[in-house]
Amino acid sequence: MTNYNAPAELYPGRHHSSPRAARYQRFPSLAEAVQFTVEELPVRLQASSLIEADEIRYGGDAIRGLYFSEDYPLRRALTQRAS
Repeated sequence: MTNYNAPAELYPGRHHSSPRAARYQRFPSLAEAVQFTVEELPVRLQASSLIEADEIRYGGDAIRGLYFSEDYPLRRALTQRAS
């Protein structure tokens, strides 16, 4: 089971046209890091972003999977997966 309360670090992906669009950030919880990544980062950066929590690394698809999981504890701004 995923520990959404674990502190997390976000390593945003890079996009060649905007290398400074986002920077490394720490979050008090994995849930908040996931929420920020899916709701705030540009879509072009999400696929190459990485979140680390409890020594587990989550890539783009895994981050979206966590966000849309039934276990996700925060309110979602998005209700559907983007195709």
